[in-house]
Amino acid sequence: MSKESIEQKIQKLHRCQNDMLAELGKVVVGQREVLEQLLTTIFAGGHNLLEGVPGLAKTLMISTLSRVLALQFKRIQFTPDLMPSDIVGTNVIEENHETGKREIVFVRGPIFSNIVLADEINRTPPKTQAALLQAMQEREVTAGGQTWKLAHPFFVLATQNPIDQEGTYPLPEAQKDRFLMNTFIKYPKLDEEENIVMQTTMNTDADVRAILDGPTLLAHQQLIRSIPVSRHVTGFAVDLARATRPHEAGVPAFIKEQVGWGAGPRASQALVLAAKTHAALAGRVNVSCDDVRHVALPVLRHRILASFTAEAEGITTDTIVERLLKEVRERATS
Repeated sequence: MSKESIEQKIQKLHRCQNDMLAELGKVVVGQREVLEQLLTTIFAGGHNLLEGVPGLAKTLMISTLSRVLALQFKRIQFTPDLMPSDIVGTNVIEENHETGKREIVFVRGPIFSNIVLADEINRTPPKTQAALLQAMQEREVTAGGQTWKLAHPFFVLATQNPIDQEGTYPLPEAQKDRFLMNTFIKYPKLDEEENIVMQTTMNTDADVRAILDGPTLLAHQQLIRSIPVSRHVTGFAVDLARATRPHEAGVPAFIKEQVGWGAGPRASQALVLAAKTHAALAGRVNVSCDDVRHVALPVLRHRILASFTAEAEGITTDTIVERLLKEVRERATS
């Protein structure tokens, strides 16, 4: 594949992103940064954990995205009584109308879809949360001793409320690590909130058209993975991830005090893949350290465990990542 052909495909991808943002904008007012992070996740082939207080359109964003992508969409409302079989599926005994004999048949659960909305994922117990682990990592599920492949493309887009923690079950670190990005949704600006009120209190229904289908999306994902990245950029991503580990040699002093556990190797992979996707969606073939910096916060914030000292002082993982971005330097080029 020639460099020119890659550039042409990258420009096509860039235009596709702009068209998708325009369609999403018919329903979702503002939240441009959030929508861009969602698209970065989708084109990178990862999963996203959206956090925000009630009423910030988390569910609306994801359902609208499924319409723009023309993919199969299933929503799972996570509750304390939800069972793993309610997600994965279960074996049932049915009568075969041809033979008249009873046989065991696997009834697929909502996980067998292209886009799965795990709504309020922290409302269900760890046993049920764990039902997503294999699906998110291996794109397959095991039930009744048999393994079933999931659809391609496949994404888990989960939501959780960061303020109402009564009756919730915090996600274990291993599960949070499966999410490529952890996106925080902030309150809308004044003019945006006025537009939201005007738009949602009128008797109107936005006509959202599909921009992308499954095969085309998979082709874009393969294109992004084929983009070369220099060792300089890869080295910066690795150095940034390793700098979050308090027991690593040479890390900044504040990390030893404020971090209980740092990001693992999957964070380095996520930084590079998200940086490649960010560059491609911007219409660029060359991936820079600035692309890594741009995606660092949503990629790292959920992969760092703040120490008791940091929590007592009100220091968040966002604060830690932002300080690291100022202190971790690029490697000298030879």
